[in-house]
Amino acid sequence: MSQSGTTPPERSPGLLAAAMAQADPSDGGGHLPSMDLNDLAADHPDSRFDRILKWVPRLLSSKPHIVLLVLLGTYLIVLPLLGVMVSAKAELIGGNYTNVTSDIGACIAAGGTLHLVNQGRKRQKLDAERLRLLTEVHALLRHVHADAAAQLGTDHDHEGSPG
Repeated sequence: MSQSGTTPPERSPGLLAAAMAQADPSDGGGHLPSMDLNDLAADHPDSRFDRILKWVPRLLSSKPHIVLLVLLGTYLIVLPLLGVMVSAKAELIGGNYTNVTSDIGACIAAGGTLHLVNQGRKRQKLDAERLRLLTEVHALLRHVHADAAAQLGTDHDHEGSPG
């Protein structure tokens, strides 16, 4: 935006403007809505493609896949270091040491990501249960001590008013 408050014609509002339009006006209006990491992918994917993609990290971090990569690394890295000749065709198909080590790194990253996502979901469920219990306790306390709750509500109303 220019100083006159108009949008220059060469710049059209894009994703940032759309996100700003969704911003909560009660927080001052200048903050973007928060993006929760759990909102990046649905827990229960709708399309077949999304269901297939959901299995990719599990397959990458699976034990059989890691064992296969270690065997491939042994064949393509360790055996040539020991003087055993590996054919060029095998290296072309199987890759070289950089491919194997980067694949093992991707397996570690996929496994770590799955672990963090699962921990986050468990923590989110526990937090929701804590909030539910706290809300119930609060309601019970307000019910049992209605006179004190009414007094607190009355005092709270008078604190913010001038005079």
